[in-house]
Amino acid sequence: MKSIKEDIKTGSFKQFYLLYGSEAYLLKLYRDKLRDGILGKSDQMNYSRFEGKDIDLKEVNDIAQTLPFFNEKRLILIENSGLFKVQSDLSEILKNAPDSTFFIFVENEIDKRNKVFKLIKDRGSISEMNGLDEKNLKLFIGSLLKPSGKKITMNTADYLLERTGTDMENICNEIDKLISYTGDRDIITLEDIDEIVTPQITGKIFQMMDAIGLKQQDRALSLYYDLLSVRERPSHILYLIMRHFNILLQVKELAANGYGTSLITQKVSIPAFTVGKYISQSRNFTKNQLTYALKLAADTEEQIKTGRIHEKIGTELLIIQFSSK
Repeated sequence: MKSIKEDIKTGSFKQFYLLYGSEAYLLKLYRDKLRDGILGKSDQMNYSRFEGKDIDLKEVNDIAQTLPFFNEKRLILIENSGLFKVQSDLSEILKNAPDSTFFIFVENEIDKRNKVFKLIKDRGSISEMNGLDEKNLKLFIGSLLKPSGKKITMNTADYLLERTGTDMENICNEIDKLISYTGDRDIITLEDIDEIVTPQITGKIFQMMDAIGLKQQDRALSLYYDLLSVRERPSHILYLIMRHFNILLQVKELAANGYGTSLITQKVSIPAFTVGKYISQSRNFTKNQLTYALKLAADTEEQIKTGRIHEKIGTELLIIQFSSK
């Protein structure tokens, strides 16, 4: 991102940009900044956008070869094309494009062995945009609150992130709600968050796993039914439970071997601010229990996929078994 910021600041742009990663907010933010910087906000005549896996590359090439109208640049934006995971004629199109035609690619996944990736690496700019770490997420929260004159303590920001998760677009939406809800008050409180912020599914899963570990079966099932009531698919809930068991097992083993927060964050790929909670939660289970839970969850998933059990019933039975005293 540093090189993109510098290009935008100086107004000196490369011909090709590839933005990829898992953080949709950052991908959209820098896509739009690059588009406006290269072409300007009002020029639609020299702007073309393609999206999806059925893009007509002949049409892309025809547009790329067309000189811009009343501007020095033409811009082509291509999103979620999958062209960085397959072989195609795109690399030849880019090689032969006139200097006046600029490209921005936005992708979720790429293959670094792909010809187009290598070409853009040599002649353009590539930026991977994944979620921010705990420190930068808190700075991001502060930057969203600053224009309204509102403040939040570190502990309250931690609590907010537990409720929202790390998705930046979701954080933006919840901050907007908090700003409106608190009115003339300057400080965001824990009570404000409890009252107005919608817990994400990962937060509900955390609560469910607490209930399972503490053998609070009624609460575990109540949380499961809450997720079903907002139209979460049972198979997706099962996947998240399985993923959570896997994280707990990894965290438990790493903590037992003396690994600190930063190394656990790196090895398990979880936000640093969640490590303490995972460690605390893992104490409710033995290593053997977690290993068995993963096996049982995988068996349940297979039964669902092969039609031997209904997904709602299979997931419910799994929760009942592990929350029984």
